Amino acid sequence: MIKVMTADGTEAQAVDDGRGPIVLVLHPGLDDGSSWRDVAARLTTRHRVVRLHRRRYRLDLGGASCTVAQEVEHVLAVVAALGGGPMVLVGHSSGAVIALETLVADPSAFAGAVLYEPPTVIGAPLGGPHGEVHERARAAIAAGRPGKALSVFLRGSVRVPAWVAFLAGVFVTVVPRMRALVPSQIEDNAGMDSLGVRLDAYSGIEVPTVLLGGDRSPAHLGERLDALERVMPQVERVVLRGQGHAAQAKDPGRVAAVIDAFAAKVLDQPGR
Repeated sequence: MIKVMTADGTEAQAVDDGRGPIVLVLHPGLDDGSSWRDVAARLTTRHRVVRLHRRRYRLDLGGASCTVAQEVEHVLAVVAALGGGPMVLVGHSSGAVIALETLVADPSAFAGAVLYEPPTVIGAPLGGPHGEVHERARAAIAAGRPGKALSVFLRGSVRVPAWVAFLAGVFVTVVPRMRALVPSQIEDNAGMDSLGVRLDAYSGIEVPTVLLGGDRSPAHLGERLDALERVMPQVERVVLRGQGHAAQAKDPGRVAAVIDAFAAKVLDQPGR
């Protein structure tokens, strides 16, 4: 376990496994990095895999109320503790947006990045034109209905079918750990909206990047990858056939293979 103090006096934490070139993973919403455990296990035969427990999902820090900038600060603190690179940065969903913001803030530590379907804003806000998705979800949380809040988010922002959103809401109500993370998920989505359209900033990222997606994911996630592909100068698009937004859990071997092949390419360059 890596534990390092940050400039604002909070402690960044990350699970640290394996030896070799570093792969730093920023997990998606409703998670603490556990969903990437199976991918990490496959990578640790050749890599040192560090899974940050994102500040937004640190209940001990009241993470729901943190900012995107504070999340980036935790990432960079762990990067500094690891010696500053070069390493491969992997981000999934909102974790991939945090990865993009980290690359804007300090690209020097990273030899490459793998971004799995970041919900970056490319036009209309994720929470609706007036943030109505977030307001409805917050009202449900205030009423003691986190399952309803998650269903509102999944239906309104992730755009999954209504029955999927309903079942996910039912599931989260009976899993205490997941139920506790719902407020963080809603504020995570609001945090993505607070950034606005950042494509101009991302166009300056010259770090080689894989844009990873599944052909069964909601269509808007593919559109967001399209937008990034148009503006980022060094990108490769990889589509996981038969997978959606949770391939790290459903097909960890294939996700690990993509990261392993990319890491071998960017970390084995002369001078690295």
